[in-house]
Amino acid sequence: MEKQSIVHSTYVIERSYPTTPERVFAAFADPAKKRRWYAEGEGTELEEFKMDFRVGGAESSCRRFKEGSPFPGVALVTNSTYQDIVPNRRIVIAYWMSLGDNRISVSLDTMEFLPTEKGTDLIFTEQAVFFENSGGPEMREEGWRKLFDRLEKELAR
Repeated sequence: MEKQSIVHSTYVIERSYPTTPERVFAAFADPAKKRRWYAEGEGTELEEFKMDFRVGGAESSCRRFKEGSPFPGVALVTNSTYQDIVPNRRIVIAYWMSLGDNRISVSLDTMEFLPTEKGTDLIFTEQAVFFENSGGPEMREEGWRKLFDRLEKELAR
């Protein structure tokens, strides 16, 4: 029997930010803000970032891994389509990711922005299928956790 070539996964990450849902939502909706915390990074060089924030709109990025990284010179490409947007409440995207010439995953992500007495709770849910050589759901979840740390710094600006 052949080894399964795909892995299905769903996980939820919950984060609290000491600011309003409007500010947290804006960090996802404003291209300049999202570029800073989401697309730019230390281990990669950003080659492209485009964002059309509307239902049916697309977002794409291409980052090339720098020397000293696990994949030097290889491009990491993401392409998303906004499925649903309710200002200051939720964003739903469908996206695929490739590493070099290999598609590594397809996902449906939901970001919910819930007001609290202390600010905003972000509830992030990813439902994904991971293909060969993707690193799997554990690696992706860790990547999102690091991105949400960067979001915290963006909100503190």
